[in-house]
Amino acid sequence: MNYLYPVELMADLPFIGGVIANLILVAFILILLVFLFLIVLYVYSSLCWYKIAKKLRCKHAWLAWIPFANYFLLPLLLKKHWAWGFMLLLPIANIVFAIIWCWKIFEKLKYSGAWSLLVIGFFIPFLSVFAILAHLIIIGFMAFSK
Repeated sequence: MNYLYPVELMADLPFIGGVIANLILVAFILILLVFLFLIVLYVYSSLCWYKIAKKLRCKHAWLAWIPFANYFLLPLLLKKHWAWGFMLLLPIANIVFAIIWCWKIFEKLKYSGAWSLLVIGFFIPFLSVFAILAHLIIIGFMAFSK
């Protein structure tokens, strides 16, 4: 019977507690950085769609800034009823309608509608990050070019 074992174990607890505290701190910082990065991406995307809506003379360009309400901006850009935006909330239909609507919007801006096919890449694992970044670059180009 070793009576010193619990005492020796207790001596290591401050070290273990410090390691756990550091891991929690690193995880919190990483989560915070990812959150800030996602906010920057959202603001950039909203600004791009706002500029595109202004180019197409849409009265409701401000919808680009409101989460979930921005789904209703795409049909408005094509002079459709706003209720068509509910199609972007339905599985499978959202992909099809996003591609079709982006294709038509890109053609209205005098660009190739084929760029809208990048939306398919959003749903392919490992390719989704690159497809989303490419889509952001493309809508930024379309929004800020003359």
